[in-house]
Amino acid sequence: MMDADTIVLPRLASTEVSVEDPWGEDHGNVADPATDTRRWRVAAWLVPALLMGALCLVRAGAPALSRDEPATWGMVAPALMRWWTEALGASGLAARAPSMVAVTAAAAFIGVLAARLFAPRVGLLAGVIFALLPTSTRYAQEVQPYALTVLAAVLATLFLVLAIDRPTFGRFAVYGASVLVLGLCHGPALLLLAGHGWIVFAFRRGVAGRWLVVAFLGALPAAAALVLLGEQPGAQIARGSAPSLDVLAATPRELFGVTALGVVLLVLALFSLPLRRSAAIYTAWAVVPPLVLLLVAQATPIWLPQFLLFTLPAWATLGAVALARARARWCAAVLVSIALLGASVQVDPRVAHVDAPQGAHAGSAGE
Repeated sequence: MMDADTIVLPRLASTEVSVEDPWGEDHGNVADPATDTRRWRVAAWLVPALLMGALCLVRAGAPALSRDEPATWGMVAPALMRWWTEALGASGLAARAPSMVAVTAAAAFIGVLAARLFAPRVGLLAGVIFALLPTSTRYAQEVQPYALTVLAAVLATLFLVLAIDRPTFGRFAVYGASVLVLGLCHGPALLLLAGHGWIVFAFRRGVAGRWLVVAFLGALPAAAALVLLGEQPGAQIARGSAPSLDVLAATPRELFGVTALGVVLLVLALFSLPLRRSAAIYTAWAVVPPLVLLLVAQATPIWLPQFLLFTLPAWATLGAVALARARARWCAAVLVSIALLGASVQVDPRVAHVDAPQGAHAGSAGE
């Protein structure tokens, strides 16, 4: 009896996907691997930083400082501003310089983080989109805690990624320090930890215990300050609003500068929500803190769009992920559209918001 012929089947591409990549996507398919060079990695942070820096300088010294600006810098403000004004003076431009530097650095680190998690092209696009948002320029030109808060949020997320990728004591210590700075800049920004916790428990449960300890210790000083402030007679931690439909409808305009820009970024974000870890990090960053704030606001009227400014880098990056999959001409068209939509507000972002509610600048941990 003859043995049956052996049939050799060609090996097909594996359909098995990892837990962190359930849709079968890998980190290199959003951009041509040939672009993953040192030159493009430098461009991913340098171009956004140059663009953001240039936009920050447009009419940065006018108008003069408002009464609200110096009073809302949070717990780190008094020492920082005293040192800064003694060194460079108290003119409008000099007083706003820390915010301008912080937002410019944030644009650069947005590019660095997105390039690490996706590809240099995504990092470049993310940083450029962030720079083109009118609110980025607005708070770069105000003596407010929000610019430093955005930078601290970007750094905290970057250090979280580094810590969970290689969980060493040093990396978790740096992450804890960034959480400490985040809370001291703006207490409500600690809502970011809800998004970080989702990421850790979803993808790196093995380090969840260490993350909880570090996050708790980093957030403790700002949380304690908020509690003490709330116990003072007549103190008000935040002068916000109840999240009515009208208030929620106005949030995209306050958060992105122009309502249409919020719609554009939301639509782009819908095209960048595969369940892989890289996109999930930004989805949790963009979505979880607003949901937590919304729940808290059901009990006390603390809803303010400014409390969510630290989510702007996540929205910008989700939009960049979608754009990176498009052809260059479509990508350029969307960027031009974003620039045009925000152009009228970019001319003088502070004047466009003079009719903001009186509580719009409140809520710093150290008020």
